[in-house]
Amino acid sequence: MRRVTKIAASGIATAALALSVSACGSTSTQKESDSSSGSSGKGVKVGVAYDVGGRGDHSFNDSASRGIDKAKSEFGGDVKELTAKTSDTEADREQRLTDLADAGYNPIVGIGFSYQASMQKVAAKYPKITFGLVDSVVDAKNVDNIVFTEEQSSYLAGVAAALKTKTKHVGFIGGVDIPLIKKFEAGYIQGVQDTNKSIKIDRQYLSHGSDLSGFASPDKGKEAAQGMLDKGADVVYSAAGSSGNGAIEAVNGKKGTWAIGVDSDQYNIPSLSKYKTSILTSVVKNVDIGVYDLVKSVHGGKPMTGTNAYSLAKGGVSLSTSGGYIDDIKAQLDAAKKKIADGTVKVKTTP
Repeated sequence: MRRVTKIAASGIATAALALSVSACGSTSTQKESDSSSGSSGKGVKVGVAYDVGGRGDHSFNDSASRGIDKAKSEFGGDVKELTAKTSDTEADREQRLTDLADAGYNPIVGIGFSYQASMQKVAAKYPKITFGLVDSVVDAKNVDNIVFTEEQSSYLAGVAAALKTKTKHVGFIGGVDIPLIKKFEAGYIQGVQDTNKSIKIDRQYLSHGSDLSGFASPDKGKEAAQGMLDKGADVVYSAAGSSGNGAIEAVNGKKGTWAIGVDSDQYNIPSLSKYKTSILTSVVKNVDIGVYDLVKSVHGGKPMTGTNAYSLAKGGVSLSTSGGYIDDIKAQLDAAKKKIADGTVKVKTTP
């Protein structure tokens, strides 16, 4: 078993794939699917525990599912997908991971920070199984901690917002006020202020603490965005899972305003195509790369473990260019990216 501290993100295409938070699916009942290929054991049996929203959220979970789909296409095998509910307790999450382990799935991937505590417990009980945890870290020899520098790509989104706003007023919507989403906020705010300190920035979170409904409430996202638009903001960035879909809808309803998407390249999401002329760019988080890398390593007999960080410089996070709406500010964005990569700009992880 090899232990890795950092790896370069592999070159996996993440845009323009046909697909359905962190960040839209059912949240009142647990979705469960068995996408078994019926292989004869030559492939890998992958167990996936999605965060709320699951496959089809047009954002965070869908990015992970693309990595699963690519791995299954290349290596064959079976895939079992389970999805969290907003009402989940720690016991629910622990049971979900345990069920996958008892069924012989290896690796087992927890999509989202909410699986941290449950994975710490379950991984210890099944030392021969490799686990993957996205967006958090546990200290275990059989866990691949898949983390990203969301603040860096969010910084670029802030630069873009500052250069594109005409009212000198922008907004940020966070799904839940947790440290992970604070990273998105911090990078965005710093990018705006480093570009133009006179720009006004509105900020709002949709839920708080252990209430994760803010990641799967498009109605709340729409209401929050509408409030910002009514106050004069003309660029709104949402790091709120499927709740961001509502924010994009609100922005599309007001001429001359822009939405910034998150996690997936939301301009290329078929179900959001009617809003694509309002999506300035998206802060892409290539969860698919991390998930694919893990499955590939298990298939190859050398499971990845430790903490593997996917940064802006290594292609783990990026700013999408679909639609061509930021082509005119490419030079400024490239300059900002270079400063982050060479360390000239240190992006904050807290606001």
